[in-house]
Amino acid sequence: MTNAAAASAATKSIIHVAGFKSCGFYKRAASVVASLSLLFPNKLQLVEHEFSTRDEYRDWLIHDTNFRNQVANAKQGNLRASSHSSSPFCWTSNGAGESVGGDVDVKEFIGGCDDALDWCRAFAQPSASSATDKEEATMVPDGHAPGHNYDYDLLVIGGGSGGLAASKEAASLGAKVAVLDYVKPSPAGSKWGLGGTCVNVGCIPKKLMHNAALISENRKVDAPHYGIGVTKAQEEEWMGMSQDDTGGEHSWETLKTNVQNHIRGLNFKYRVDLRENEVTYKNNLGTFLDAHTVETTDKKGKKGTVTFSRCLIAVGGRPTPLDCPGGELAISSDDIFSLDRDPGRVLCAGASYISLECAGFLRGIGKDVTVCVRSILLRGFDRECADLIGNYMKSEGVKFREESTIAKLEKSGDRIKATFSNGESDEFDTVLAAIGRSGDTGKLGLDKVNITPKSNNSKIEAKFEQTSTPNIYVVGDVMDGCPELTPVAIHAGKHLARRLFGGSTQPMDYRNVCTTVFTPLEYGTVGYSEDDAIEEMGKDDVVVYHKFFVPLEWSISPTRGVHQGFCKAIVHKHTNKVLGLHYLGPNAGEVMQGFGTAMKIGCTFEDIIETVGIHPTTAEEITTLSITKDSGKDATAAGC
Repeated sequence: MTNAAAASAATKSIIHVAGFKSCGFYKRAASVVASLSLLFPNKLQLVEHEFSTRDEYRDWLIHDTNFRNQVANAKQGNLRASSHSSSPFCWTSNGAGESVGGDVDVKEFIGGCDDALDWCRAFAQPSASSATDKEEATMVPDGHAPGHNYDYDLLVIGGGSGGLAASKEAASLGAKVAVLDYVKPSPAGSKWGLGGTCVNVGCIPKKLMHNAALISENRKVDAPHYGIGVTKAQEEEWMGMSQDDTGGEHSWETLKTNVQNHIRGLNFKYRVDLRENEVTYKNNLGTFLDAHTVETTDKKGKKGTVTFSRCLIAVGGRPTPLDCPGGELAISSDDIFSLDRDPGRVLCAGASYISLECAGFLRGIGKDVTVCVRSILLRGFDRECADLIGNYMKSEGVKFREESTIAKLEKSGDRIKATFSNGESDEFDTVLAAIGRSGDTGKLGLDKVNITPKSNNSKIEAKFEQTSTPNIYVVGDVMDGCPELTPVAIHAGKHLARRLFGGSTQPMDYRNVCTTVFTPLEYGTVGYSEDDAIEEMGKDDVVVYHKFFVPLEWSISPTRGVHQGFCKAIVHKHTNKVLGLHYLGPNAGEVMQGFGTAMKIGCTFEDIIETVGIHPTTAEEITTLSITKDSGKDATAAGC
């Protein structure tokens, strides 16, 4: 080597990326390093080590060559290389030799794909805000080691959103994974397939039935005023003053059947997806025998055992039953979407978002609906927005029994007689309990693995999704303090899998998560409520910008025109950082999603109002906020 070449080698970073050909994470890491090496040819060089198959790669990394142990022993500080089992495997060296056997030239062990990308970010832009300074998840060692004698690297108990996401991610990183999923029938006897709450008895059927209500409302109060379905005779009769359409029937059987058919299609796709990702699926109930063994029970009662190095609990939650005489006569959200009869006259017990969403779509398709409210609507959400939703629902014909609970339920012929806490009573065809949810941990045998669920909600406490038993983890609705949202469970499951099998240290960020409540007046929100911001930071440090507006699509409907949409921004007075955004109006989920990205990267109020809106849209209203509550000025929008 010449002196110049030696000097060049001394200043150039040489990064090795090893993996198997079909691994997407290997390709991604190698591609990013290759791009940087083209931009900085004198500072960075890529050396790829590509293996034809996953087995060939694992033989080199773990078994025959056991390259990872060579790397771990080559330099102090590389010890974590000995537990790395996924693709890719990345390190830096002093020279650019192609050999991956024999004497190992190792400068620093980097890790997997996420670690390689972090290394590249730090290389390209070394600064105080570089990726190397971001929060890391510090995990307690869980005893997992390559070459263990257990059946699986990871056993997932629960086939819902979080469990499925984690299982597929772990498998893609080279882990041997199995999923146990067994749906215990609801007290009313309802059962469903693979996919968890969201797909079967939550987000998916709820959104479809909410859409049924929107279509029904559009037909009645919008379509005639847009000239749709209007006959010549009606034109003459109305004399230029169009009227709502009060006719039309709704078929519960048709709606229910089509929704359930769609869900069954999704159940099948999930099973196929697991097979294609090389995840073993077992339709079994799982109960812990010890920290590495689960007893399995199939639908015929046949028992078996499965052993694992690591386990992920992702069993989700179930509705909390009514605690009153006759409470067993009520159904829940586990039953309403597959109900084999018309719901008829309905009583919804509770003021949760689930209760109000169900009350909303049932009223929207023409049912007589009453909501029994103990204290306030939508506890945990912004109070002003919750009250606006309640007022809107009342104007749409939903009846509310406020400051009231159900004292007793009893059969009255074909109906159910409900007696309330104030002594009054009424009869209904269906009583739907939606007073809260609890972790579905009753049959897991957690006492066998020294895990004690919380007494008030049966959920499991964890730090970075790791329970008090280090090799047992938890994600999703069953984890205490976790937002009960499908995308949260999916993200948490993926991040956990990458930390366990991909060398990542990135934690799940549970802050500033968008959500939408699909009530008749849809509500999208991200960040602090006005009440929480004032409580935490003080009234003098919080500025609230707000606006009432009439969505353009409502403007020519006399019935719609009496209603208003609403939006507000909660802003920190001194930093001008946006603390929370709230929106009531059409398409709330679609409106809020983009603003959620802005919140995630710490936008200021100037960022919002300097954004040029899309005209004419309701999302644009957020970008034109200018009136503060403290000003006392009229916040009703005028003009277009």
